[in-house]
Amino acid sequence: MEELWAVIRSYLGGIYLPEIKWADILDILIIAYILYHLFLWIKTSRAWTLLKGIIVLALFMLIAEIFKMNTILWITHNLINVLLLALVILFQPELRGALDELGRKNFVTRIFSSMNTKNAEEKGLSDRTIYELVKTCTKLGKDKTGALIVIEQDTPLGEYVSTGIQIEAVVTQQLLINIFEKNTPLHDGAVIIQKNRVTAATCYLPLTASKDVTKDLGTRHRAGIGISEVTDSMTIIVSEETGGISVAYRGTLYQELDEDGLRRQLSKLQTSADEKSTRILKRKGGQAK
Repeated sequence: MEELWAVIRSYLGGIYLPEIKWADILDILIIAYILYHLFLWIKTSRAWTLLKGIIVLALFMLIAEIFKMNTILWITHNLINVLLLALVILFQPELRGALDELGRKNFVTRIFSSMNTKNAEEKGLSDRTIYELVKTCTKLGKDKTGALIVIEQDTPLGEYVSTGIQIEAVVTQQLLINIFEKNTPLHDGAVIIQKNRVTAATCYLPLTASKDVTKDLGTRHRAGIGISEVTDSMTIIVSEETGGISVAYRGTLYQELDEDGLRRQLSKLQTSADEKSTRILKRKGGQAK
């Protein structure tokens, strides 16, 4: 047995084993995390088509290099910087979405949310706001009056608020019904609610670019899904044609909701905000000790 170990040690003695530190392990984990999410993003976006195109171009360049096609090599070498800039411009929406998705990861959200406990507490929906929203949307649905209401969460909606008319009022059924009344100055566009207050009306929202959305859905529903894809907000949509109530959240559309169904969806936001606030308070309490 000792002779066997001696033989193994003699073979392993010639292998170079570098000294590995904790910084090296952390470096590898960070790179692996970035590469994993990069490949995941490529697979689920137009970048997958782009990657296949780049592979084809690389094969052409390899063939040109092997057979010394100087003209093709000169053109590609001089256009490479322009092509890289064009790719960044062409895929700006996808890159922005990828960075936004990274910013919404749990560990990133916890880091920044722990810096402002008061802000986390104010963003939760109150029982009064839920009550007013449910009653308003039920009434609008019965009257077949279209509505689009966006409820802000962690992602700020300032850039969309600036496209509308600022209101700054308490959420009430009377106010919302007056806003969405047909043929009134404020009925077109979306209402944005921040910290249990109606901040602005007639706001413009981005339309979804998803090809999975059925063509039966109109602009109001596409806008509701679109804002839910780029932010963590929840959007309530009331159809003007059918009076049906829908909710868009995290890129998913929940349709044909009744009064109880809408209340359950809104309660999820309330519960999520309460749990987040509790975690932050516990973390700060632990640090205080």
